[in-house]
Amino acid sequence: MQVKEALQVTNLSVHYPGRIALDNVTLGINSSSVVAILGSNGSGKSTFVKACLGLAPIHSGTVSIFGTQFSQFKDHDQLGYVPQRIHDSMGIPATVSEVVQSGRLSHGWLRRFTQEDKEKISHAIEVVRLKDLENDSINTLSGGQYQRTLIARALASEPDLLFLDEPTAGVDLATQNVFAEALKHLVEAGTTVILVSHELGPLRPLVNRVIMFREGGIVFDGSPDAEAVDSHIFHDHPHSSSKPVLGWQV
Repeated sequence: MQVKEALQVTNLSVHYPGRIALDNVTLGINSSSVVAILGSNGSGKSTFVKACLGLAPIHSGTVSIFGTQFSQFKDHDQLGYVPQRIHDSMGIPATVSEVVQSGRLSHGWLRRFTQEDKEKISHAIEVVRLKDLENDSINTLSGGQYQRTLIARALASEPDLLFLDEPTAGVDLATQNVFAEALKHLVEAGTTVILVSHELGPLRPLVNRVIMFREGGIVFDGSPDAEAVDSHIFHDHPHSSSKPVLGWQV
């Protein structure tokens, strides 16, 4: 029985003024797999995710989701996305519970929550250990708590394909372990997870494939247990590592 691909990227390139962020990347990711995309700042890993979701301008190449080219893909409720730890949503008068509830809107009839919806919302909040803060405004949360809220929203939405962009960046080990527990629930539900990070940390046992990016291209694609994963240390430099265009670097 052939395994269905959740994501297929072919000859994907993304150019920004003065630099090539992604350079002719081709890869496929099977359904129900957990893939970690590793690399230093400027390596192209976050740009890859944004390009797959239509959030970055594609210079050339194609992206297909579950066999359908992204430009023709209509079932966006199948997709989940947790961006890097930013507070762009801060200032919105919403509680933790309300943010998590928004993950179930595509499941409800006329946006009315069923008992099943309510149970899944409550369960998601419990998994990320925010039950005692569920009625608090998101404006009062720490960065880690806010990120956990977004993870809970993704859990509640039950996506078929979930992109996580640096979910554990800047959070303590305890919070990383909470993320690992949430990821475990997603894996058990059959969700395909694409995780962008600098390192695997406590998420390693759940990952079955690692793809390393450098200078907009893939330099490793294999097992998380490979020696290359442990020996590869990502150093962040003051300058981008993206490839220069016309001989100059930005």
